[in-house]
Amino acid sequence: MTYAVGLLDLSTGLVRVWRPRLHTLMDVVPGAITVSFAASILTGVLLLALGHGLRRRKRRAWRTVVALLALSSISSLLRLEPVPTLVSAALLVTLVVRRDDFRALGDPTTRWRAVRVFVQLLVVDLVVGLALVYSARRAFAGGTPALTEALGEVGAGLFGLDGPLTFVNERVADVVGTAIAGLGLLTGLATAYMALRTPEPRPEITPDDEDRLRLLLADSADSLGYFSLRSDKSVMWSPSGRAAIAYRVVNGVMLATGDPVGPPDAWPDAMEAFLAEARAHAWTPAVLGCSEVGGLAWAKTADLSAMELGDEAILEVADFSLDGRAMRNVRQMVARIRRAGYETQVARIADVPESVRTVVLGDARAWRNSETERGFSMALGRVADPRDPDAVLVTAWEGGRVRGLLQFVPWGSDGMSLDLMRRDGEAASGINELLIAAAMAAAPGLGVRRVSLNFAAFRAVFERGERLGAGPLLRARRSVLILASRWFQIESLYRFNAKFHPDWSSRFLVYPGPADLPRVSIAALQAEAYLVRPTWRRLREGQA
Repeated sequence: MTYAVGLLDLSTGLVRVWRPRLHTLMDVVPGAITVSFAASILTGVLLLALGHGLRRRKRRAWRTVVALLALSSISSLLRLEPVPTLVSAALLVTLVVRRDDFRALGDPTTRWRAVRVFVQLLVVDLVVGLALVYSARRAFAGGTPALTEALGEVGAGLFGLDGPLTFVNERVADVVGTAIAGLGLLTGLATAYMALRTPEPRPEITPDDEDRLRLLLADSADSLGYFSLRSDKSVMWSPSGRAAIAYRVVNGVMLATGDPVGPPDAWPDAMEAFLAEARAHAWTPAVLGCSEVGGLAWAKTADLSAMELGDEAILEVADFSLDGRAMRNVRQMVARIRRAGYETQVARIADVPESVRTVVLGDARAWRNSETERGFSMALGRVADPRDPDAVLVTAWEGGRVRGLLQFVPWGSDGMSLDLMRRDGEAASGINELLIAAAMAAAPGLGVRRVSLNFAAFRAVFERGERLGAGPLLRARRSVLILASRWFQIESLYRFNAKFHPDWSSRFLVYPGPADLPRVSIAALQAEAYLVRPTWRRLREGQA
C-alpha cells in the first residue's frame, strides 16, 4: 500500500494536469500549488524508499511514513484531487490503528551517522549548486547574481521551489532547476537510508563469553563448535546459561553458525532468545552449516526451513590407513614427497616454540594470494595463536623452510577439526596429502579419535550426477556446479576429500522461507567473504 501511494504521489506530482484549473486557489494562496506539487514528488519518492522499512516493522520507518502520508493528504487536497487524498488518508488511518505492529528497534548510532551524511551532502549540494548557478549567470535577469541571491536560489531549488532569481531563458531554468532539485532528492534519500537502515551491531565476543563457551565446548558434539570463538561473532545465551548461539548480523540477516553450543536439551531456550532478538531488531534469522540434529531442532522450535549445503568429511583415526588399493594414489604421493626431502612436525600450539610460531605466522601471511580472508562458519580467523593452546599445528619442512601447514581446532574432548590449510606456491604437489597423513599418524598420541576435514559443498550432486542413469536435471545441476568451480573450487574440494574415503556428515542452511532464501544466501556469501564489497584499495589492487 505504501508503494502504491508513493507511485500515485510521484505520478500526480510529475504530470500537472490539474494545474490550469486552479487559478482561483493560486490567487488566494500564492505558491500553494507549486509547493504541493514539489511535496507530492518528494513524498512519492520517499514512500517508495521507506516501504521496505515498514515491511521490516521498523518503528522509525513507521513514524516517517505517517508524517509523509499526512503531507501527501494535504498536498493532494490543495490540488483538489479526491482519489489521491482519500488513498493517502486511508493508509494513514490504517497505520495509526496498527501502530503496535511496528516495534522493531533501531540502532541509536545510525541517527548520528545520518546527520553526518546529511551535513556532508548538504555541503556538496551547495558547492555544486553554486557552480551551476554561476555557470548560467548570463541567463539571469540583471546579470551575475550576488552570493546571497545565489545561495537563496540553491536553497530553494534543493526543495524543488523557485528561488529569488529570474531566468530569461526557460530552457536553462529547467536544466538548472532539475539538477539542483535532483541533488536535494538524492540527499534526502541518502539521509533516510542511513537513518532507517537495518542496524548491524559491531560483533563482539567478550572474555566472559569466551570462558563460558570453552567450558561448554569441552563436551561439544559439533565439529564446528570451536569456531564460535571467532572474534568477529557475538553470542546469544539461553536464560539458564547452559547453551549459546554464535552469530553475526550481515545486511539485516542474523546469521548463526553450526549447532548451538551446549547440551541439546538446552538448545530450545537459546533458540527462543535468538529469535526474540531477531524479531526485536527486524533481522532475518538464519543458520549456516548446522548438522541434521541442529536443523531438526530449529525446524521444531522455530518452524524454519532447511536446505542441504553439502557434506563434511570425517575420518575415524582407528580405521584410517594408507595401506590398500583404495589409498594407493595418496600413498604414492606421500612417499614421493618424502623422498624429495620433506619432513613434518605435529604439535599442540602450546608446545610450539615461539621461534617456529613466528616463522609460521610470517609464511602463512605471505602465502595468501589476496587481502580477503575467507571463512566464517568453518574457520577460526587466526593462526598459531596462544589463545588456542589445544589447537594442533601440522607443518611440512623442506630445506629448513616451512612449505605448508595445517591447523586443527579441538572438537570436544577427543576430536579435531581442520581450520586452516595453506601451502607455499613453490612446494611440491602432494604436500597437503602429506600433512593430513602426518596428522592422522600423530592423532593417537594426541588423544584424538576423529578428525573433521574440509567441507564439500553439494557433494551429493557431484557423486550422484556422475553415476550411470543419472537424470537430466541432476546432470544439469552438476554441470552448473562444475562451471562455478572455476571460481569457487567446489569440485576440487570434493575430489580432494573423497580420496581419503571419509564418512560424510551433511550440513544445512536454515532459513525462514523461500522468499528469504536469496537474502540469506547473499548474506552467507558475504560472511564467508565470497562476495566482498569493493573498496578503493581493492579496486586499485585489482582484487575487487
